[in-house]
Amino acid sequence: MKIGPQYKICKRLGSSIFEKCQTQRFQVSEARSAKNKKRRRAGSEYSRQLLEKQKMRLMYGLTEKQFGQYVETALENHTNPQQTLFQALESRLDSVVYRMGLAGTRRMARQVVSHGHITVNGKRMTIPSYRVKPTDVLEVREGSRGSTLFANLNEKLGEYRSPEWVLFDAGAFQGSLKQLPSYTPGEMGVDMQAVFEFYTR
Repeated sequence: MKIGPQYKICKRLGSSIFEKCQTQRFQVSEARSAKNKKRRRAGSEYSRQLLEKQKMRLMYGLTEKQFGQYVETALENHTNPQQTLFQALESRLDSVVYRMGLAGTRRMARQVVSHGHITVNGKRMTIPSYRVKPTDVLEVREGSRGSTLFANLNEKLGEYRSPEWVLFDAGAFQGSLKQLPSYTPGEMGVDMQAVFEFYTR
């Protein structure tokens, strides 16, 4: 999916949803822009909901249709739709690959999967949206281990801290989903309740 200029999108949404925007240079630029801008009138509730929806959709690199389907499925779970949506998005194969530290960005993780560098239970998997289960065993394909993508993997992962639900052994090029992803309100920088309000307005 073509996203567009990430800097401009981050500025428009007022959020560093892309790794490219999580730099000191971007933060300084944002502070300078905010200082020079005139105070704007508060937006409507609809515009706030739309903004939060766009943040989350673009964070995972999904089309409107794809993201809408995830939300609809989550809304069917009346007990905890926020947890359901978070688990569905974070259990995607590209998300798990990203969380394992095998790719620097979600977009790169999607390419790693699409190009067939990852196997699931011994079978080559090229579908980024594949729903990973705790019983699945993920591996970097043997023929891909010498690729520059995975060069010095032990060193790269030395200072990387993956979420508690993900396990990866760099020496064996193997990992798994230890448990279903657990959602903690506020950790994403997105108001998920506003996202659901957008779709149920």
